[in-house]
Amino acid sequence: MVERILNELKTAFKIPELRNKILFTALILVVFRFASHIPVSGVDVTSLRQLFASNQFLGLLDIFSGGTLANFSVMALGLNPYINASIIMQLLTMVFPQLEALQKEGEYGREKINQYTRYLTIPLAVFQAVGMFALLRSQNIISQVMPLQVVAFVTTMVAGTLFLMWLGELITEKGLGNGISLIIFAGIVGRLPVTFGQTAATVETTNVLNLLIFAALALGVIAAVIFIDEAVRKVRIEYARRISGGKMYGGQTTFLPLKINQAGVIPIIFAVSLVLLPSMLGRFVAQVPNQTVSSVATALATAFNPGSLFYNLAYFILVVGFTYFYTAVIFNPTKIAEEIKKHGGFIPGIRPGSPTANFLSYILTRITLAGALFLGLIAILPSIVQGITGLTTLAIGGTGILIVVSVVLETFKVIENMVQMRGYEKFLERY
Repeated sequence: MVERILNELKTAFKIPELRNKILFTALILVVFRFASHIPVSGVDVTSLRQLFASNQFLGLLDIFSGGTLANFSVMALGLNPYINASIIMQLLTMVFPQLEALQKEGEYGREKINQYTRYLTIPLAVFQAVGMFALLRSQNIISQVMPLQVVAFVTTMVAGTLFLMWLGELITEKGLGNGISLIIFAGIVGRLPVTFGQTAATVETTNVLNLLIFAALALGVIAAVIFIDEAVRKVRIEYARRISGGKMYGGQTTFLPLKINQAGVIPIIFAVSLVLLPSMLGRFVAQVPNQTVSSVATALATAFNPGSLFYNLAYFILVVGFTYFYTAVIFNPTKIAEEIKKHGGFIPGIRPGSPTANFLSYILTRITLAGALFLGLIAILPSIVQGITGLTTLAIGGTGILIVVSVVLETFKVIENMVQMRGYEKFLERY
């Protein structure tokens, strides 16, 4: 596998267009890592890092902000507001017929929905920035509170999120793969040295056997992610023979590959953005003077604290639900059935048209269940591992490993497809 990836990369760098995409993506990621170390003024970074080291919720939130929150850079909110806005827009397209019709208008419709998503990101970013300011103020990390300071803080946070969103869209448009996934991937990889350093500092007080158990589980997770990502259900498709101009065409047999995990890593990213909201909202509302409201908010934050039963249960359900939801968004059985019928194909024993679409939906529902349960198990695996080994510094490793491995595989497939396409173009030019 590794040798195959290296060979594809060597071939990719020989193609000017693909080499430019790889270098452009690398440049954007370098800009992101540089900006993630530009701190916001007025924040005690030393006290902030101590707070993050003692709070598992904030540590998990830092991972999905791309590693920008612990440094409290200008992009401390990360892509969470944009991801939440994307989820809301996807749900609205299922509720409002106008948005659903707009989504079906091809490139123009998708661009308009993306524009609405950007607009919705701004108020969500403002809300999260105000909540973050209140949290830091309650921990005495921000000592002085002046109206102008609050405005500058919120404006900086919102601008950082918009800048990060722009970087992600640049990668998607001109680089390789999904820009949001790659930026989160870069943040996780960038935080790995810190995570391993914290673990190494506790080796003297940690059972070495626990470290070996975690390493074995990590290797098992990597192998399982690769296996599930590569697993497909092949649906046999036959094309009828036809005669045109005295020649016979068709008659061949092909297979339609249906991946067990059609949604990739997106359900994890969507789910973690929502499952962190109750705890974040509870910590924000807990600061109000009303004792009853404060008690309810504190109980909500405690119930959904990472590692708790409610948190893991909600996380698992959200991952499974978003896997089905996103699979339905990216895979349309009706459209696939129409394409098969248009080209004279059929599934043996299944009539073309609606019966074919129903058959594909039936298969997709069954295989997606396996993929959804796998993603849900991986999502809550860190809490299980923490309970077994007691390693709190590596408790977020399961989700991080899933994202890193999935993004690497998806990016490699993009490169592989471009290399193959380039080979086809050269063949056509030659003949």
